[in-house]
Amino acid sequence: MSTFSYMWRMIRYRPGWYIFNALVWTAIYLMPVVPGLVTKEFFDSLTGHAATGLSIWALVALLVGFALARSAIVYLGFITDVNFRFRAGMLLRRNVLEHILKRPGARAIPGSPGEAISHFRDDVDQSEEAVSWSVDVFGMTCFAVVSCFILLRIDAEMTTLVFLPLVIVIIAAQLATTRLQKYRAASRESTAKVTEAISEMFGSVQAIQVAGAEHRVTERFRKLNDDRRKSMLKDKLMSEALDSVFSNTVNLGTGLILLLAGHKMRGGEFTVGDFSLFVYYLTFVTQFISNFGKFLTYFKQMSVALERLTGLLQGAPAQVLTEANTLGEKERETRAAETGLSVEGRLEQLNISGLTYRYPETGRGVEDIGLHLRRGTFTVVTGPVGSGKTTLVRTLLGLLPQDAGTVLWNGREVDDAGNFFIPPRSAYSAQVPRLYSDSLRENILLGLEDRGGQLDRALHTAVMEEDLRHFREGLETVIGPRGVKLSGGQAQRTAAARMLVRNAELYVFDDLSSALDVETEQKLWERLFSDRGDATCLVVSHRKAALARADHILVMKDGRIEAEGTAEQLLERSESFRRLWYGDEGSSETRERDE
Repeated sequence: MSTFSYMWRMIRYRPGWYIFNALVWTAIYLMPVVPGLVTKEFFDSLTGHAATGLSIWALVALLVGFALARSAIVYLGFITDVNFRFRAGMLLRRNVLEHILKRPGARAIPGSPGEAISHFRDDVDQSEEAVSWSVDVFGMTCFAVVSCFILLRIDAEMTTLVFLPLVIVIIAAQLATTRLQKYRAASRESTAKVTEAISEMFGSVQAIQVAGAEHRVTERFRKLNDDRRKSMLKDKLMSEALDSVFSNTVNLGTGLILLLAGHKMRGGEFTVGDFSLFVYYLTFVTQFISNFGKFLTYFKQMSVALERLTGLLQGAPAQVLTEANTLGEKERETRAAETGLSVEGRLEQLNISGLTYRYPETGRGVEDIGLHLRRGTFTVVTGPVGSGKTTLVRTLLGLLPQDAGTVLWNGREVDDAGNFFIPPRSAYSAQVPRLYSDSLRENILLGLEDRGGQLDRALHTAVMEEDLRHFREGLETVIGPRGVKLSGGQAQRTAAARMLVRNAELYVFDDLSSALDVETEQKLWERLFSDRGDATCLVVSHRKAALARADHILVMKDGRIEAEGTAEQLLERSESFRRLWYGDEGSSETRERDE
């Protein structure tokens, strides 16, 4: 997609606002036409060459009236411009975010979160700026056309000198295109690296302290900032150099006009009113020329923003950036989904065959996984560290892009797992809880409306009522970034409550109970079975409390299913399961005691 097409699609997103904004700013830029003519008439009346016969006070009143009217329209113009700009920026940010959220988690963004933040902030702002300035250029062009027509009728030679700098501005902007884009891309990249470094440092403070790496981290951050300073300086110098060319070219033209006007006035070819009209219009024409040059600069820089934002889409067409109304439709679908599934859509059986995914970097993953889940069953996936348990559930749910395999929900194939396995069909609790610096309530609901005591039920099932009694603010307790104010077990149970509040057909727990004591874990599973007896559960765990309750167990090894069955069956025929059940050390003694 070309830069012009990109701009045009942004304009078409809210054409009504854009046209209204353009009309308002065109009126703002055209209004000086009349005061210029009034000024000419004022000075001509002083020398006896007036054409209208209006009194001086009447002309002064007209000037004041137009000044006040222009001020009021400028105020309106700021309102319309802000409304359009923020809508255009919102369009880009929401479409990029929606695209990222639709992708499997492992491929959501091509780079670091810090770099993605730079895209969301700087590149979107640059696109907004260019589209906003197109309105100004249109309005100023209208003024230039009207004023040019009026000035040509007075003196063609002088008018040519007025608009000659515009040609020089366009040539300068075109000559600077390649270097301008190169410097802008470099400055954006260096800014993204600094943002990424800040994000990494804040997320790894404890690790840095334990390793005694404060000096090395600070030195790396200093170097990144130094690189950013150099690239930003080049970018800024290039932009300022172009601005200097634009303004000085205008000033040179202004000087030539004044010299020529003085000569013509001495020869009697120019009246004082004509001269005042040229001088009055000259201010606005020079502003037009300078701003036109700025628009060309912004337009060139917009191409860099487009390239960077398109890179964030990872192969998706650039048109995704400017698609309208997709988020609203998604929100409506989500709200409809929250009301529950039809009887036909409820999970009766889930069949998985040939499920395969391998990480491109390591070649490890899962291969040829087959699994059958029936409604109301409790299935556990277990195995040693690195056997592919988490990879299996993430691939099933579409959080990793499956390389092969078929997933059938009630006999119907699931084409897009990432969009299919969401509430109310399924809910997922990750191995590492993702919590936010917000209240406990918001961390659990995440914008969901609490209907019919859903939140209370979820808190009870997740065994959190005792914890809430110890929180001074209860559910309004702010838990800090990544839930740092909670213990490991509290964080896991908060994530469980977030999952359970959604009343899904399929619950997927990834090592939920690893930070829980035995008693709490027993309570959690008991309440899950008693409160949601018909729920289907897929659980990643190596804990006996889960394994003992399982209807079916899959034992993973090296990305494949090594054995499966009930706990009793696997204890008889699977050495790997026996090691997991009894523990690697002293397994025979433990087995004897257990027997």
